[in-house]
Amino acid sequence: MGGLFITVEGPEGAGKTTVLNKLGDELIKQGNDIVMTREPGGIKIAEQIRKVILDKENTEMDPRTEALLYAAARRQHLVEKVIPALKRGAIILCDRFIDSSLAYQGVARELGIEEVYLINQFAIQDIMPDLTIYFDVDVEIGLERIAANQGREVNRLDLEKKDFHLKVRKGFRQLLDRFPERIYEVDASRPLDCVYEEVKSKVEEAILSEKRV
Repeated sequence: MGGLFITVEGPEGAGKTTVLNKLGDELIKQGNDIVMTREPGGIKIAEQIRKVILDKENTEMDPRTEALLYAAARRQHLVEKVIPALKRGAIILCDRFIDSSLAYQGVARELGIEEVYLINQFAIQDIMPDLTIYFDVDVEIGLERIAANQGREVNRLDLEKKDFHLKVRKGFRQLLDRFPERIYEVDASRPLDCVYEEVKSKVEEAILSEKRV
């Protein structure tokens, strides 16, 4: 299909969004065709689904409903934004993708990684990231960062208890073992500049490899 599909993942407060936005700006200045996007969201329909999923008032949402909504938003986002960008050879930087569903709904909601993976296979039709960068951080540090960031949107997942976030991190670590050839781990507990430089180096390496093909 061409192009390069790069995603970033991590528990709440890992700093991935901040790093991704800075990296996107830098790569655009270098003359690359960059598409910055996020999940759930990125396009109108998916952003509408995002509002339903993350609305703090929707605390009664069933875990399976949640998983299906994420998959629905993902499907629309793929066909409307990601696939067209890949076909034209663009570099996509996406804040979260299927791994978040596997960690949050599969492990933390206890639906099972395999079950959630099957739901998403129907949605993505085997389109997986070329590279996923996982920002790892202790739950305590992540939650402290969220509390200190006054400008960050507070969503329904932020209201979950510490145990839920511990399960999310556990889920991501399981995915590291399952997809070692795709997922690259970064220690996100370090200063932002250190994290940024490591992520930038890894992404630029992926871009150079793609251009050589």
